[in-house]
Amino acid sequence: MSKQHDRSVLVQVKDLKKYFPITRGVFRRHVGDVKAVDGVSFDIYQGETLGLVGESGCGKSTTGRTILQVYPPTAGEVMLEGKNLATLRGEEMRQIRRRMQLIFQDPYASLNPRMTVGSIVGEALDIFGLARGAERRDRVEELLYLVGLNPHFISRYPHEFSGGQRQRVGIARALAINPDFIVCDEPIAALDVSIQAQVVNLLEELQERLGLTYLFIAHDLSMVRHISDRIAVMYLGKIVELTDRRNLYYNPLHPYTKALLSAVPVPDPLFEARRERIVLQGDVPSPANPPQGCNFNTRCPVAEPVCYEVEPAFTEVSAGHWVACHLVKTTG
Repeated sequence: MSKQHDRSVLVQVKDLKKYFPITRGVFRRHVGDVKAVDGVSFDIYQGETLGLVGESGCGKSTTGRTILQVYPPTAGEVMLEGKNLATLRGEEMRQIRRRMQLIFQDPYASLNPRMTVGSIVGEALDIFGLARGAERRDRVEELLYLVGLNPHFISRYPHEFSGGQRQRVGIARALAINPDFIVCDEPIAALDVSIQAQVVNLLEELQERLGLTYLFIAHDLSMVRHISDRIAVMYLGKIVELTDRRNLYYNPLHPYTKALLSAVPVPDPLFEARRERIVLQGDVPSPANPPQGCNFNTRCPVAEPVCYEVEPAFTEVSAGHWVACHLVKTTG
């Protein structure tokens, strides 16, 4: 069942852009840009999970990290309850970071092998001066217990844990300073299939217990369907469709979304045998040189002349259902 939320907006992203400069020669002359995120807009409501899906290299992770100001945005705004994060500096930015955290994709690379689990989880407590001594140890043990790990593991090192356990340590680290908003950057991609469901269930339990808000980045559409309230589909730096999960799976409107969903296996042999598989031709264009007009026109099976000339607007075609496509008509 979809989680209930009060529809108050926690995070508002407006026309967000993140370009990485391309330079050449001895003098590092600027010759172009990799348009990793190119004009993305959406809201994330208090207490919900917004799924962000798309092919590898489409800009999903860069979007998440730019929202958190890990990467400074090239243009656009990221509002957290009315404060534009892109304009904050110094102590003001440091304090607002307490409300936002990131769970990394790779549990093997994101934990310092020279630090104990207690040091890793408690590091943020030290940085913000939230607990010391026995109080700090109690808090770290409480966090380990919260994510399903034995609190007595506090003195162990990352190499002594499995991948799933390491990811739980990463989740405990993210929770240490009581954040409101967490970007989950493909947190299950590096885990065994048998462990993935456990980690997703843990994230849902923590959300329910602590009132968390997630941006859940992934390319596994079936897992995103399980955890998300609404889903945004990304292609070559842009959001092409955004709606609630039921609408996306039963009434996809953008040709790219239809192609993605046609590749998701369905555990029903009769349905699987008669459904149409949409196979896209060609490769994804380079984000350093996106096509004119619609970004998807080089691979779209139904593209018309207007698609090669005019960029489609990201439009609300029905209540809560946003699409960027010339061929989708507004239904009111």
